[in-house]
Amino acid sequence: MKITPDSIKVVFFDIDYTLYIKNEARIPTSIIEEVLPRLKAKGIIPAIATGRNVGGFPKALLPYLNEGGFQLLVTINGQDNLYCDQQISAYGLSTERITQVVEKLQRLGIKYAFVSREAIAVSADDEIVKEATTPITADYLIDPDFYLKNNVVQMLAYYSEEQREVVEAAGVLGDDLKAVRWHENAVDIFLKQNSKARGIEDTLAYLGLEPEQAMAFGDGFNDLEMFETVGFSVAMGNGEEELKAIADFVTKDIREDGILYALETLGVI
Repeated sequence: MKITPDSIKVVFFDIDYTLYIKNEARIPTSIIEEVLPRLKAKGIIPAIATGRNVGGFPKALLPYLNEGGFQLLVTINGQDNLYCDQQISAYGLSTERITQVVEKLQRLGIKYAFVSREAIAVSADDEIVKEATTPITADYLIDPDFYLKNNVVQMLAYYSEEQREVVEAAGVLGDDLKAVRWHENAVDIFLKQNSKARGIEDTLAYLGLEPEQAMAFGDGFNDLEMFETVGFSVAMGNGEEELKAIADFVTKDIREDGILYALETLGVI
């Protein structure tokens, strides 16, 4: 079932290379000056749906986490979800399950990290860890025992696609976990049933909205399930081809004000 522009009540945005040009550390001016105020003027909620934790939000985005900007947050791949700073739903990994993953990754010589709402703590540091993690947060901790003292929502593991079969053969993921790649040398590891889609379902239920009243923008593989959940999906022009293939609309590149172009072209604002 597809939606009409007038039926949209909430729009979910991925962060990296959708809202935020990561390699330039900036948000397009059109988002700030046009998209946010015009959505708000029509009574449409602008929301974030990201793999990042709140503590890893780009500094350029922080001034817009307010009444005039984003108050609905689906974070850590739908595992920590908030509205106006109030917890809607939260999911995490047990200490026992994390210990099992840690032991297997250690045997393979693969470094890893723990993700909580506010922090990322790596098991050890090296150039691969630094190169992958610094763009998310330069303030990551080095603490292999972080999970014993904190609520860990998901893990990161630092390995390339070429190492995927080795990781799978070692039983790191088991039957209950999945790995979602977000960097050539890093993946998110979390429970199979969790995703941005689950977080969006939770937030829509909390707000009393139907999926047909929601729209989403994204660019990456971790947006696939989100696109299948909302009433209308928009892939960025700079997005992955697999995502574009299932999108209801493919817009321009982020550097060409793709979000504004789509919302205007589709008659949402």
